Amino acid sequence: MSVDTTTESAPAPRRGTNILLGLTLLGLLLFLWLLLGLSTHAFWTPNNISNVLRQGAMTAILAVGQTFVIITAGIDLSVGAIVGFTSVIVAWLLQAGVPLWLSIVLTLLIGVAIGAFHGFGIVRMGLPPFIITLATLTSLRGIGLLITNGSTISISHDGFTDFSRADFLGVPSLFWMVILVAIPAFVFLHLSRWGRYLFAVGSNKEAARLSGVNVDRTIYLAYILSATCAAFVGLLLASRIGIGNATQAEGWELQAIASSVIGGTSLFGAVGSVHGPLLGAFILATINNGANLLNINSFWQRIITGLLIIVIVYFDQLRRRGSR
Repeated sequence: MSVDTTTESAPAPRRGTNILLGLTLLGLLLFLWLLLGLSTHAFWTPNNISNVLRQGAMTAILAVGQTFVIITAGIDLSVGAIVGFTSVIVAWLLQAGVPLWLSIVLTLLIGVAIGAFHGFGIVRMGLPPFIITLATLTSLRGIGLLITNGSTISISHDGFTDFSRADFLGVPSLFWMVILVAIPAFVFLHLSRWGRYLFAVGSNKEAARLSGVNVDRTIYLAYILSATCAAFVGLLLASRIGIGNATQAEGWELQAIASSVIGGTSLFGAVGSVHGPLLGAFILATINNGANLLNINSFWQRIITGLLIIVIVYFDQLRRRGSR
């Protein structure tokens, strides 16, 4: 049986749906921006728009990494802890006098190693993704606190900290980092055989294995990509706040999952895109920003996010039942 024929057919029926969902999410985002622009004079100010882009950028990158995992019918609960931990690592390396480029490379390699550890736990040890990534979440918080002795590490490298606060062509540099991640992620997920393998594994692992897909390697790859995206966000966060702090990014894993789900990624696997989670992340950032501008209790932000997830997962279940 041909591998390409089997795996290539997995995502094909979803392409039209993904495009329609993407346009719907884009329309919702534009509607929210228009509504907030009419409701408050502060929303359309250059400073606030830049703030929205910066707020959504890091969640968007996390959501893309999380999407790779969810497409395989997995989950990565550790990404928030990886962000906090890697912010500590890069701050510690810079404080020790390690060159900036080497500090960045070493920090990203730590993300690769964490993702490989997750893959090992799932593939070789037979642990559920929920358990192994939850264990990593807890452990990395503890290791980061041990390294810093419960404190923070200041970053005095001006070139590193100035980057996240700068603009290029009038657009925040953090948003350009989203584009830097999104383009290769789109090519990988939608135009490469490895992307087709992710969909095939999420659809039916045994069928993918019988078709010649290296399921174990595909799972390793998904979790490595997720953890590497989280390590990259750790670099961006350390650059933005100027410190390494193990307790930073608490709860960001839930924001990443929510953004991915709102963007149309199915928690049952085999359905997802790159553009959907990106739009989902900026929809959440817009809701949070608008709630702050309108002086709405921050608790309502969580309620709105929860309701969005319930509605989208419910319709995803209806779609799955209708396709049987």
